[in-house]
Amino acid sequence: MSFSELFWLFFIFVAIQPMIRQKWLEVSRIRLLQTFERQRGSRVIALVHRQETMSFLGFPLFRYIDIHDSEEILRAVKLTGSEVPIDLIIHTPGGLVLAASQIAHALKKHPARVTVFVPHYAMSGGTLIALAADEIVMDENAVLGPVDPQLGQEPAASILRVLELKEKNEIDDATLIHADMAEKSLRQVRQCVTWILEDRIGGERAGALAELLSQGTWTHDHPITFEEAKQMGLPVSAAIPLEIHQFMAFFPQPTRQLPSVQYIPVPYGTRPGAPPRSHAS
Repeated sequence: MSFSELFWLFFIFVAIQPMIRQKWLEVSRIRLLQTFERQRGSRVIALVHRQETMSFLGFPLFRYIDIHDSEEILRAVKLTGSEVPIDLIIHTPGGLVLAASQIAHALKKHPARVTVFVPHYAMSGGTLIALAADEIVMDENAVLGPVDPQLGQEPAASILRVLELKEKNEIDDATLIHADMAEKSLRQVRQCVTWILEDRIGGERAGALAELLSQGTWTHDHPITFEEAKQMGLPVSAAIPLEIHQFMAFFPQPTRQLPSVQYIPVPYGTRPGAPPRSHAS
């Protein structure tokens, strides 16, 4: 075999290696989901948005909740019998309000128990979906986030603040139009969250929590920890199964020449010779 033939074989292998690896990851995910479904007697759905090398040449793609996601999840819910529980694994920075609210409505209307698992984070639209569950199972270090709407790159609540800080005759027409849209979007999201929560926690508490989460109380990327979610009265628990973290391991980040995080990927118990943890007196 000549050098040129070896070169072309090597080039073909390098070109198709990402596709082979991607197919292996997909098969591994399906197998783990099937195992988890048998253990729980449920339909398991995963909504995972993570930077992942998926294209032919290995370029990373960034994804958010979109209409395609809502169509797929609504189809999965439709294919699930009314007596079959649904387990939804969420890992997302958020996305379109329309898509997230469609998913939340479908989950709320499902007659059997709905459980949402949050291994790392479910921000913005991910939190909106989680609110529709009977139980939110979070890793003790996982976070949720506010659901206040954003108009482009600007928070709707902050746009309205402009009307409070300036006289109307000093504000241009485009800003006034944005403020009108901001007011409508804030009202719509508050109504949506109230509707999702009122059956479980009562109308008055649902309205207060909807106000807190949707009206710009914090910055949009504010992390709501497990402890904070519990104080708010959300149905959260920290007993997240090991299989969920195993499932997330099949969504690797694109490989870098020098990884920023390294460790030996096996469980550790008590290590012999480890010094005791000191405490300040």
